[in-house]
Amino acid sequence: MLLTNNVGSPDTYKVFVKPGKTYLIKLVNAVMDNIMFFKIAGHNLTVVGTDGAYTKPMTTDYVAISPGQTIDVLLETNQPPSHYYMAARIYASGGEFVTTPATAIIEYVGNHYTPPPSPFLPSFPEYNDSAASVDFTDQLRSLANDVDVPKIVDKTLFYTLSVNQLPCLRSSCLGATRLLASVNNVSLLLPKTDILQAYYRGIIGVYDSDFPDFPPSSFNYTQGVKAKEQSGPGFGTAVRVLAYNTTVEVVFQGTNLGGGVEHPMHLHGYSFYVVGSGLGNYDRVRGPATYNLVDPPLMENIAVPRNGWTAIRFRANNPGVWYMHCHFERHVSWGMGMVFIVKDGEGPHQKMLPPPPDMPPC
Repeated sequence: MLLTNNVGSPDTYKVFVKPGKTYLIKLVNAVMDNIMFFKIAGHNLTVVGTDGAYTKPMTTDYVAISPGQTIDVLLETNQPPSHYYMAARIYASGGEFVTTPATAIIEYVGNHYTPPPSPFLPSFPEYNDSAASVDFTDQLRSLANDVDVPKIVDKTLFYTLSVNQLPCLRSSCLGATRLLASVNNVSLLLPKTDILQAYYRGIIGVYDSDFPDFPPSSFNYTQGVKAKEQSGPGFGTAVRVLAYNTTVEVVFQGTNLGGGVEHPMHLHGYSFYVVGSGLGNYDRVRGPATYNLVDPPLMENIAVPRNGWTAIRFRANNPGVWYMHCHFERHVSWGMGMVFIVKDGEGPHQKMLPPPPDMPPC
């Protein structure tokens, strides 16, 4: 069931508004496995922020929002007073999903009009309209110009994102294979001792420091289909260690393994600039030529398009152990994640903080 502010039918959530006003609506996608389209019938919205950072005002009649992402929009109540549905519906480029929207009601206050028998329902992009999702995200821009995005990069990392198959030999298996997920063909195994504690306390043997900067092999990522026995990932608990203040570019490359789907990628401990994206295979010559290094959006969660790529940049100036993963619950539970360890700097305020004294034991 899809809910709006934890309310579903028959107790529909209502927002009462006055005509001629402007309201700030803060959206968060708390759905575990789907990007969502959001609309308010008869009204445009002005996007002014995402993931806690201001954006240039962008007028639109719909929003595409990933799991874990936040988007701030302004609603102008400039339509004839009535009752209007605001609604969220699943966007999914592949598979079968329930497409009945979650709804709430925008209700203009006053008794000088006759409400309709049923509120007006917005018309959505098609549930599998990839262009609508990509186009919305591509229009986001930081509020300021000449933002502090790294212009010179110390480390460039190329990470493929895949849904893999592996033979399933258990009697409980419904088929001959089971699904896994990976970054650079490494499916993350979570250790019994957490990586943060192991790093801070110098515990040996919990993780390896050899997470690959590039995939083990190159192929036509977005159209080629590797044989099942070749598309199975390796398993590992590996991290990528970064020196303090390293400037980093990560290029996420979606692959067609598992049919190809979007991957909303999230990095703990950092906001990052989304400097470029495109469909198909990333080209290391033509791709950077399209980068926006003037006003790219500052985000914490970015949907890598289906069978496409996205490039982000950040400065590694927050020492610690930081998890990066797909925000689809099924993908992260299948192993689509990795860990950055950012080492301490030399200054007194460039050190990893110790655990709080009242931290409960595991």
